[in-house]
Amino acid sequence: MLTLTAGAADAIQTLIDDGNLPEESALRISSRASENGAPAFALTLQAQPYPQDQIVESAGTRVFVDPDVAPALDDKALDAHITSSGDVEFVLDSQE
Repeated sequence: MLTLTAGAADAIQTLIDDGNLPEESALRISSRASENGAPAFALTLQAQPYPQDQIVESAGTRVFVDPDVAPALDDKALDAHITSSGDVEFVLDSQE
């Protein structure tokens, strides 16, 4: 199952707080087509999970995972970094 680093949990909570979203909101990971047609992930903030979503929780922060992409994320860890322009960049790494 997908895991969250402390950095990802902090970044998600900051995005929720800055967006004045309900406390139960979470980052949702789903699929989308990329420009070249290859599979890609879409990240959105959602107040509620979809009925079949997996819910990953760490340090009080939740991520909703679309069941279609869950198998691809089973061995991944979601991390977050702040870019030089001050934006949040999420990264998927292999779990250690």
